[in-house]
Amino acid sequence: MSTLYALLFIAATITLVVGVGMKIRQYYKTPAPLKIATTPAPTTPSGVVLRIFREVVFFESLFKGSKWTWIFSWMFHFALLLVILRHFRYFIDPVWLPIQLIQPFGMYAGFAMVIGLGGLLARRILVDRVRYISAPSDYLMLILLLLIALSGLMMTFVVHTDIVAVKDFFNNLFTFGWGPLPMDFLLLLHIGLVIVLMIIFPFSKLLHAPGIFFSPSRNQVDNPREQRHLAPWAEALEKQDKPGN
Repeated sequence: MSTLYALLFIAATITLVVGVGMKIRQYYKTPAPLKIATTPAPTTPSGVVLRIFREVVFFESLFKGSKWTWIFSWMFHFALLLVILRHFRYFIDPVWLPIQLIQPFGMYAGFAMVIGLGGLLARRILVDRVRYISAPSDYLMLILLLLIALSGLMMTFVVHTDIVAVKDFFNNLFTFGWGPLPMDFLLLLHIGLVIVLMIIFPFSKLLHAPGIFFSPSRNQVDNPREQRHLAPWAEALEKQDKPGN
């Protein structure tokens, strides 16, 4: 069983890294032929950087659109960040001081994750206009994340597992070793669900995480009067159409 989970985790990691890398490459190479910055938009590159920072950190546009959705979404994403940082202790030795300092906060961030995910799932079910545009994958993704958070909380506060053995297992993966993994049901369920999430991440709507940086409505400077916007492929075609070419 330990060997199976080791192979699955390695395969999931490769799928996640390669899949996300290919999508980022696709986003980067996709032409943006139109100037479609959502106004009011910044008129300088530094303003664009500040706008994306506010969007990524504070979910600015979501806050303007729906305060309730913003509360649950920001709660979930910030708690998820703390939980991920807390889990770094399983992959590094010695554990860095910042990771040590956030351990208590990351431990209780799981509750905020559950509350945030519960609110987002309730929104999908109870709000008519959101339910109308929701696909089955939207519900399944929220349920998957909820199960991951709940199983993690259960291991933290109810049924404990051998943390030292879990860390040894993941440290051995860096040298492609198959260390023993505790055969606790909740641990196997938790890791199994994380593996599923890692595999489907590059093919799901969760790609909005890197995709936001490539959104033309967010990353464009609002200067159509001062500077003509021309996609590289359109510029090449224009040069071919000029007399003498």
